[in-house]
Amino acid sequence: MSKFIYLTANPEALIASMLPPADFGAYLSTGTKKRNKGQVLFFEVDLPKIEKLIDMESLNRRCVTKEDGKPKSSVYLSVYRVLETIPLAALKSLYLSSDNGHVLELKRTPYDVSKESGDQLKLYQELMPVSPLVVSDLPPSQFLKRLTDGTTPVSLPKLFFVDLKLGELALDPLKGSSENLPYPNIEHMRDCLEILKGEYEKHMKTVQRLFTGNLLYRTIESGFYVGSNDDLLFYRYPKMKEIEDINYEFFRSI
Repeated sequence: MSKFIYLTANPEALIASMLPPADFGAYLSTGTKKRNKGQVLFFEVDLPKIEKLIDMESLNRRCVTKEDGKPKSSVYLSVYRVLETIPLAALKSLYLSSDNGHVLELKRTPYDVSKESGDQLKLYQELMPVSPLVVSDLPPSQFLKRLTDGTTPVSLPKLFFVDLKLGELALDPLKGSSENLPYPNIEHMRDCLEILKGEYEKHMKTVQRLFTGNLLYRTIESGFYVGSNDDLLFYRYPKMKEIEDINYEFFRSI
């Protein structure tokens, strides 16, 4: 059987498996007996591009079929500082699972930095290796660079994050409607956004320190970003109608 390598974001880990992506996502979300329940976000990793970074002898010895002939579901290879060790070129598709095991594949999409707009406030959920919910006046590429280029006291080697919908709050934090925004403590978010508008040297403000582990897929704005400094990979999130057409079961589950 084939071996697959996955980089999971919640928790951050490098895992070998004999399950293809859809089955792996279902396994992590629901367990082998469907008693577990929870979202999972993970990348498929190109094994030939990381062979020198992992213990291949251990992988080949442990990731084998079970005595009953069933495929090995998971073999943990690393659980510490994983994202920073994996080359961006080794990241293949990104997969999102619903809490009942349906999986949506997102392929890498070309990203045109020149089309970014800096006139609207942003809401970013950082996912790996740290996970605060942050508002910012920086577009995605500048947000990534500011946190990973080493020029600030708080810096990361790489960052994986998603941008979320702000609706009217992106332009008017105090008076804009929040009717369709399902975020808790919306008044606190308004305050954070207004601080950004008033303090021109401040480009980001933490709304929530820790990710709850449950991403509301319907609140995703453009998609997912991962990278370091000027190296950025983009995974576009389809519109709801597109998701309904390409993966109805996932659409129904979110």
